[in-house]
Amino acid sequence: VQLQESGPGLVKPSQTLSLTCTVSGGSITTNSLSWNWIRQPPGKGLEWIGSIGSSGSPIYSPSLKSRTSISRDTSKNQVTLQLTSLTPEDTAVYYCATWGIGFGSWGQGTQVSVSS
Repeated sequence: VQLQESGPGLVKPSQTLSLTCTVSGGSITTNSLSWNWIRQPPGKGLEWIGSIGSSGSPIYSPSLKSRTSISRDTSKNQVTLQLTSLTPEDTAVYYCATWGIGFGSWGQGTQVSVSS
Protein backbone atom coordinates (compact mmCIF):
# COMPACT_ATOMS: atom_id res chain seq x y z
CA VAL A 1 0.00 0.00 0.00
CA GLN A 2 1.36 3.40 -1.00
CA LEU A 3 0.20 6.73 0.40
CA GLN A 4 0.85 10.16 -1.09
CA GLU A 5 0.02 13.43 0.65
CA SER A 6 -0.80 16.56 -1.35
CA GLY A 7 -1.80 20.11 -0.53
CA PRO A 8 -0.53 23.67 -0.24
CA GLY A 9 2.93 24.21 1.18
CA LEU A 10 2.16 27.68 2.51
CA VAL A 11 -1.02 28.95 4.12
CA LYS A 12 -1.85 32.15 5.97
CA PRO A 13 -2.87 32.40 9.62
CA SER A 14 -6.60 31.99 10.27
CA GLN A 15 -7.07 30.10 7.00
CA THR A 16 -8.14 26.46 6.63
CA LEU A 17 -5.67 23.77 5.59
CA SER A 18 -6.87 21.01 3.32
CA LEU A 19 -4.65 18.00 2.65
CA THR A 20 -5.40 14.91 0.60
CA CYS A 21 -3.96 11.43 1.01
CA THR A 22 -4.20 9.36 -2.15
CA VAL A 23 -3.95 5.62 -1.58
CA SER A 24 -2.81 3.06 -4.13
CA GLY A 25 -2.29 -0.67 -3.88
CA GLY A 26 -5.09 -1.08 -1.38
CA SER A 27 -8.58 0.12 -0.46
CA ILE A 28 -9.46 2.61 2.26
CA THR A 29 -12.52 0.47 3.02
CA THR A 30 -10.38 -2.53 4.00
CA ASN A 31 -11.52 -3.92 7.32
CA SER A 32 -9.14 -3.59 10.28
CA LEU A 33 -7.11 -0.75 8.77
CA SER A 34 -7.28 2.81 10.03
CA TRP A 35 -6.18 5.80 8.00
CA ASN A 36 -4.37 8.36 10.06
CA TRP A 37 -3.05 11.89 9.93
CA ILE A 38 0.06 12.69 11.97
CA ARG A 39 2.24 15.77 12.06
CA GLN A 40 5.70 16.71 13.25
CA PRO A 41 6.46 20.36 14.04
CA PRO A 42 10.06 21.46 13.60
CA GLY A 43 12.24 20.21 16.43
CA LYS A 44 9.37 18.31 18.07
CA GLY A 45 7.97 14.80 18.15
CA LEU A 46 5.17 13.19 16.21
CA GLU A 47 1.61 14.24 17.02
CA TRP A 48 -1.37 12.12 16.05
CA ILE A 49 -4.19 14.28 14.63
CA GLY A 50 -6.93 11.78 13.94
CA SER A 51 -8.06 8.85 11.85
CA ILE A 52 -10.89 7.29 9.90
CA GLY A 53 -11.58 3.60 9.74
CA SER A 54 -13.32 1.22 7.36
CA SER A 55 -16.68 2.27 8.83
CA GLY A 56 -16.07 5.86 7.76
CA SER A 57 -16.40 7.27 11.28
CA PRO A 58 -13.54 9.60 12.23
CA ILE A 59 -11.91 10.03 15.63
CA TYR A 60 -9.76 12.97 16.64
CA SER A 61 -7.09 13.99 19.08
CA PRO A 62 -8.80 15.84 21.93
CA SER A 63 -6.35 18.71 21.62
CA LEU A 64 -7.22 19.32 17.95
CA LYS A 65 -10.79 18.05 17.80
CA SER A 66 -12.44 21.47 17.65
CA ARG A 67 -10.44 22.42 14.52
CA THR A 68 -10.18 19.07 12.70
CA SER A 69 -12.26 17.25 10.14
CA ILE A 70 -11.26 13.99 8.45
CA SER A 71 -13.30 12.55 5.61
CA ARG A 72 -12.90 10.10 2.77
CA ASP A 73 -13.85 9.67 -0.88
CA THR A 74 -14.16 5.96 -1.57
CA SER A 75 -14.59 6.52 -5.32
CA LYS A 76 -11.16 8.18 -5.44
CA ASN A 77 -9.60 6.12 -2.64
CA GLN A 78 -8.62 9.31 -0.84
CA VAL A 79 -8.64 10.56 2.72
CA THR A 80 -8.84 14.29 3.41
CA LEU A 81 -7.76 16.37 6.39
CA GLN A 82 -9.10 19.83 7.09
CA LEU A 83 -7.64 21.95 9.87
CA THR A 84 -9.22 25.33 10.56
CA SER A 85 -8.09 28.55 12.25
CA LEU A 86 -4.44 27.98 11.48
CA THR A 87 -1.66 29.59 13.51
CA PRO A 88 2.14 29.46 13.03
CA GLU A 89 2.16 26.66 15.62
CA ASP A 90 0.48 24.44 13.01
CA THR A 91 3.64 24.58 10.90
CA ALA A 92 4.78 20.97 10.51
CA VAL A 93 5.40 18.06 8.21
CA TYR A 94 2.05 16.33 7.80
CA TYR A 95 1.94 12.56 7.25
CA CYS A 96 -0.74 10.17 6.13
CA ALA A 97 -0.34 6.63 7.48
CA THR A 98 -2.27 3.41 7.71
CA TRP A 99 -1.89 0.61 10.19
CA GLY A 100 -3.54 -2.51 11.44
CA ILE A 101 -2.50 -5.77 13.05
CA GLY A 102 0.93 -6.64 11.66
CA PHE A 103 0.87 -3.96 8.98
CA GLY A 104 1.73 -0.34 8.53
CA SER A 105 2.62 2.11 5.79
CA TRP A 106 3.43 5.83 5.76
CA GLY A 107 3.48 8.50 3.13
CA GLN A 108 6.60 10.59 2.65
CA GLY A 109 4.99 13.62 4.28
CA THR A 110 4.29 17.13 3.08
CA GLN A 111 5.66 20.35 4.59
CA VAL A 112 3.05 22.92 5.59
CA SER A 113 4.13 26.36 6.73
CA VAL A 114 1.72 28.85 8.27
CA SER A 115 2.91 32.39 7.75
CA SER A 116 1.61 35.73 6.62
